[in-house]
Formats: sequence, C-alpha cells, structure tokens
Amino acid sequence: MKSVIIAFAMYSKLPMPRVDWEEKALSWALCWFPLVGLFIGAALRLWLALARWLGFGDIFTAAFALLLPIALSGGIHLDGFCDTCDALSSHQSRERKLEILKDSHTGAFAIICCGLYLIVFFAAWCEVSVAGRAALALCLGPVLSRGLSGLFAVTLPNARGTGLLATFTGPMDAAKARVVLAAWAALAAVAMVLLSPWTGVGALAGAALACLYYVTTAKRQFGGVTGDLAGFFLQLCELGMVLGAAAAQRMEVLV
Repeated sequence: MKSVIIAFAMYSKLPMPRVDWEEKALSWALCWFPLVGLFIGAALRLWLALARWLGFGDIFTAAFALLLPIALSGGIHLDGFCDTCDALSSHQSRERKLEILKDSHTGAFAIICCGLYLIVFFAAWCEVSVAGRAALALCLGPVLSRGLSGLFAVTLPNARGTGLLATFTGPMDAAKARVVLAAWAALAAVAMVLLSPWTGVGALAGAALACLYYVTTAKRQFGGVTGDLAGFFLQLCELGMVLGAAAAQRMEVLV
C-alpha cells in the first residue's frame, strides 16, 4: 500500500497520507505508475462524458481534455518536457546537456517548444472524435504512456546513475518490474484496440513512433534516461496517441 501512496504522491496532485519512503516501498512504487494513469484517464472520461451531456462545443471540450491530465499530474511531466527541449536545443556536449537538465531556470527554447506542443495537442483534441467507445479507448492512453515510460526507465541505462529516477529504479528488481510494467502497457494496448479498433490502432501507431524517437534520442543525445527524459517521453507519447487516433478516424471514414 505504501508503494501506491508514494506513486500517487510523486506523480499526481491527489492528496495522499504521509508515509516513509523506505527502500521496500520504493522498490515497487514505479510499478504503480500506470495506476496513476488510470486515475487520470477516469477523470478524463468523466470530463468528456460531462461535456457531451452538457452540449459543450469541440473547442471547449478539447481545451479541458488537454489541461486536465497536466493539472492532475501537477505538471511534473511537462516540466521534464521543457527541460529536455532546452537541453536538446543547446546542441552542446552530452555532459553539458545533462547539466542543462538539472538547471532550474527555463530557457527560451523550453517556452517556445512548450507553446508549440500545447497548440498542436489542442488542435489534435479538436480533430479527434471522442464519442462512444473511441472516448474510452483514448482515456486508456495515460495508462499506456505511463506503463511504457516506466518500462523504459527500468530497461534503458540511467544517464546519470543518480537523481530522482534513480531513487525509484535503484531498489527495484528490474526483471520483475519489467514484467509488471509490460503487462500494464500490454493490457492497456489490447483494451484500446478492442474498444475501438481504428482509434486504438491509430493511437498505438502514434505511441510506437514516440517510443522509437525517444529511445534513439535518449541513447544518442544523453547516453540513457533521466527523470526529465521520462516526462519528455510521456508528453510526446500522449500527443502521438491523440494525433494517431485522429488520423486513423479520418482513414476509417475514407475507407
């Protein structure tokens, strides 16, 4: 139970009781990361249903579909996205990029990339259909993104060997954690396709492209992963899923 509390305390704004971050609890905390995604997905589904019931327009619905996951996560993953954009845009050495990730100041490239990201993500939510089972499939996206993010965290090398991500992955049994996180991701992926085949497959295609880019970038540019990079991936993955779902839905109409 302590592992669940730590996971929610770290990766969400949901109020949690105070517990000691002991090694045994930390060793399983990341395995519950997708459960945080399930909570966010449930809140997102509730919003989409409420917006549809109240007759809100696509723009208003899309705006809160974009903002709700960021607000419920406390913006921690978007912060990692911004820090990573600053580092990548510096075109410096690997060591200097890792230093930029630790810098608490926000650079111009972070602001530019964050603004562009939010615009594109908002546009994607405006284009995708959130009716019926398609909405349920999309609301499982936060579970899949967190399952994959956790899986990469315990599979790829840690770029620093220290830091917040290392605090979570250090005490873990990596082999068992990979099985648990892969199971989360697989169950979410299968459920998305079963709920809405076109939407689900499109979302998975977008997630796959995000995975490919992330693994390549993390290895080449940083020599592994960090907490900031994990947040960077999560944001890209969730954008990729909505974009992929929107494109697949258009293809379904044409077919």
